[in-house]
Amino acid sequence: MASMRGLVQFIADLRNARARELEEKRVNKELANIRQKFKGGSLNGYQKKKYVCKLLYVYIQGYDVDFGHLEAVNLISSTKYSEKQIGYLAVTLFLHEQHELLHLVVNSIRKDLLDYNELNNCLALHAVANVGGREMGEALATDVHRLLISPTSKAFVKKKAALTLLRLYRKYPGIVQNEWAERIISIMDDPDMGVTLSITSLVMALAQDKPEEYRGCYVKAAQRLKKVVVDNDVAPDYLYYRVPCPWIQVKFLRLLQYYPPSEDSHVREIIRESLQQIMHVAMDTPKNVQQNNAQNAILFEAINLLIHMDTEHNLMMQISSRLGKYIQSRETNVRYLGLEAMVHFAARAETLDPIKKHQNIILGSLRDRDISVRRKGLDLLYSMCDTSNAGPIVNELLRYLQTADYAIREEMVLKVAILTEKYATDAQWYIDMTFKLLSLAGDHVNDEVWQRVIQIVTNNEEIQAYAAHTLLGYLKTDCHESLVKIGCYVLGEFGHLIADNQGSSPIEQFIALQAKMITSTDNTRAMILSSFVKFVNLFPEIKPQLLHIFRLYCHSPDSELQQRAFEYLSLATLPTDDLLRTVCDEMPPFSERASILLSRLHQRTAGTTERKTWVVGGKDANADKKEVLMAQNTGLKRTFTTIVNGSSGAASAASPVSSAGDLAGLDLSGPSAAPPPNLASAAHLTPEWEVGYNRCYFADEGVLFEDAQIQVGLRSEFRGHMGVVKIYLTNKSSYPIGSLTTTLDNPSSPQLKIDSKNLPEPHVPAAGQTQQTFFFEAHGAFAAAPTIRISYLAGALQAYTLQLPIQMHKYMEPSTLSAEEFFKRWRQIGGGPLESQHTFGVTAKGKSITETFTRRLVEGFRWRILDGVDPNPRNIVGCGVYQFAGGKTGCLLRLEPNYERKMYRITIRATQEGVPQSLVKQMELKLSQGTKDGA
Repeated sequence: MASMRGLVQFIADLRNARARELEEKRVNKELANIRQKFKGGSLNGYQKKKYVCKLLYVYIQGYDVDFGHLEAVNLISSTKYSEKQIGYLAVTLFLHEQHELLHLVVNSIRKDLLDYNELNNCLALHAVANVGGREMGEALATDVHRLLISPTSKAFVKKKAALTLLRLYRKYPGIVQNEWAERIISIMDDPDMGVTLSITSLVMALAQDKPEEYRGCYVKAAQRLKKVVVDNDVAPDYLYYRVPCPWIQVKFLRLLQYYPPSEDSHVREIIRESLQQIMHVAMDTPKNVQQNNAQNAILFEAINLLIHMDTEHNLMMQISSRLGKYIQSRETNVRYLGLEAMVHFAARAETLDPIKKHQNIILGSLRDRDISVRRKGLDLLYSMCDTSNAGPIVNELLRYLQTADYAIREEMVLKVAILTEKYATDAQWYIDMTFKLLSLAGDHVNDEVWQRVIQIVTNNEEIQAYAAHTLLGYLKTDCHESLVKIGCYVLGEFGHLIADNQGSSPIEQFIALQAKMITSTDNTRAMILSSFVKFVNLFPEIKPQLLHIFRLYCHSPDSELQQRAFEYLSLATLPTDDLLRTVCDEMPPFSERASILLSRLHQRTAGTTERKTWVVGGKDANADKKEVLMAQNTGLKRTFTTIVNGSSGAASAASPVSSAGDLAGLDLSGPSAAPPPNLASAAHLTPEWEVGYNRCYFADEGVLFEDAQIQVGLRSEFRGHMGVVKIYLTNKSSYPIGSLTTTLDNPSSPQLKIDSKNLPEPHVPAAGQTQQTFFFEAHGAFAAAPTIRISYLAGALQAYTLQLPIQMHKYMEPSTLSAEEFFKRWRQIGGGPLESQHTFGVTAKGKSITETFTRRLVEGFRWRILDGVDPNPRNIVGCGVYQFAGGKTGCLLRLEPNYERKMYRITIRATQEGVPQSLVKQMELKLSQGTKDGA
């Protein structure tokens, strides 16, 4: 800029202008000059850059610039960095995603994305992130992704590429393809902490919407968190006041909360070590404010993760006492975070006793000077409420309601109404508290609140008379219109129950309602008229007064009131009362349906916060994970047990109650999308996987897979129902490989339990080796073998899906029986579900069956061959014991080979269902492969 004297002078002139008019005159003069220069068309690159800079400055000052856009676009194609930079700056300021010139820059941006100059890459990425609409995003997302995963991209280019993809995904989620998931996750192992930080931000956004595709990020986050927290594997540049990269710690801790706690004991141990270290460091409170803030940010996220995991009881108790101190802190942020963590704690804890110890302090937070703290205190009181403390909490909330902020009154009314309904042990207490709430809340009462009260009163005979009596008392005073609406409905239905009481005669009920017609809205007047027509049927003695009201409103300017009054007058003056009795019959109980109060409450908060695996409302609200997910996505929530004995819902068509909750629970999102492909499943096995699988099928060790880059070896040992399998991963290449990841898929769960003892090292040097140990525990019969997906970075992403030779025969032990004992047990077991029989032939061409091959295969399945038992010497009889966690089951085999026709008939009997069927399947698969002639 210093070299462009004209630009410097122009800016100085504008700054020195003494009046707005002088500034505008100078701007208009310059714009006219620039327009004339552009029309001449003989400008060089420097001059174009200078004039575009002047336009940019004018635009930034707030003046409209309706020309020069094309010149700015042309600067992007310049070979000089300074001119290209100004071109990109102008494009990001002048153009928006619907601008007609935007399509002209797509090819230029793509060229810079493909360039080997990192500075050009960054300029292009900035433009895509700041301007890119759907069309540009779809055209360039693949190139941005290529920069992100390219092994030649510098770290700062990868950071910008990750954040650009994040920006595009937030605007148009379809731009990020599902096929990129595995490759994106692998970058979390990048040695540069800045790249890891950026890619984790992208993964967090993707994992919330696509948890299955990005579930591999869970282990990555756990591993990298341990390296940062426990191993202190952080570059000095990323130490923030002695705290190792607090931003990445917080992101990892939050990412781990997006998924259910891992069932893998080793992964849980990794996370536990990290959490223990975080809690240990937090014991010392630093004097430095910045360091204290960083530690607190990590600590509160670690507390949330501990609560989410819900496995460390001692740590949970320690958390409870510590949170009690935080909610009394002088710092507003600490109080807020302490209350939020307690809300989470209430959503997971088996007992609320640790939180109840701090009930007085939590009640005091309702009067905190910060509204955010007051909101969070309200959430916590709502979550920690139960039958033991419902009375004090509801009373305190009602007291606070009178002075509460208008911004939270509506939410408070909903929560008090729900708590009153949910924890009422006495019907009269429910009526008293609810009507007091409606009288205090005034205009902050949603229609759903008074409608819900009508539902409960209608469905419970024991409270109808008391509700009518109490409402009549309110109607005789200056009460809010919501009570008038309930009163006219309840008195119209149940006023006859109190007609004989002193002060509740029909005429007094009539006078109380008539007095409210003067100040009520037309909608409420219509409801009062409906009550009066029911009074005609219930109280004939006051019929003249009622007919007078109908005649009066027949001349109402409101068409609804006029028509309603005319129809009611006609109905009441018919020669007989038969039709009147039919129309004014008592309303039936409401059908069972989800509470519209809960629906309203969660619609208020749906989509306003980060998606989590829990919702505000205590442990019972989080009991069903599927319903928690529904509450997150649609604002609906599970129905609580209420004093209406399970009856709830919207009114019938004849009722004035709105059917706002009628659609609750319906899936209005259209057909669900197809489930994401599980790349670790048997559906995605790598070509030629069978070679190593067959090699290790009966052997305890061998090479499972091998190519030019990697060798996968296997060593196993099985004793009883337990098996230990070690996978050896050897880097055969002359260069290191990175982000080595293994993922298991277990289609036989829960019959086959899998756990790991360790995780492989993510980075393997040239000619180096890493290993992973798995425990396989048999819990029953299983037919499908587990599969393992091995992926790593070697320039590009390399991935293999292999089937592990873990089948039922690994848990078999040979057993010996005499001929007499064999046939005795054979007959004892009998047929039916304890027997499986199948006849099959050799499927492969050029293959045959021989006695040697057959006997060797039967022994490979760990049967003890019992010679001389079967009358036919060609038949093979075997005996074995299958061992699983619940005990043992004896297995008997009879194999009838027909060597001439290449056929087998196999019969297996066992003392437990499922075992014969699974063993027959596995033996058929191997026997049907046959052997080459002469082998």
